[in-house]
Amino acid sequence: MSDGPRRKDQGETGVIVKQETKTKKPSMYKVLMLNDDYTPMEFVVHVLERFFNKTRAEATRIMLHVHQRGVGVCGVYTYEVAETKVNQTMEFARRHQHPLQCTLEKE
Repeated sequence: MSDGPRRKDQGETGVIVKQETKTKKPSMYKVLMLNDDYTPMEFVVHVLERFFNKTRAEATRIMLHVHQRGVGVCGVYTYEVAETKVNQTMEFARRHQHPLQCTLEKE
């Protein structure tokens, strides 16, 4: 019996190369609160406690910073979370007839 020509796929071994995909960290966004002359300080503290999970002391510190400097960072989040917090804050302020402004900015 003759061995004859061998097919290319017989008896050969190969190495499987596993490609690893690297996941990129999501961009982060700062939620900024803007000062106004009409929204009560206590309301701002309440918003920071309720929507940004700040303690009373943290919320008071941020509120005073916003009051004195005109703008302050409420927190840093992924885009979707930051957008949700801005929308919740703005809607809550409107419902209570306050002109409080919140925005987001890429970090």
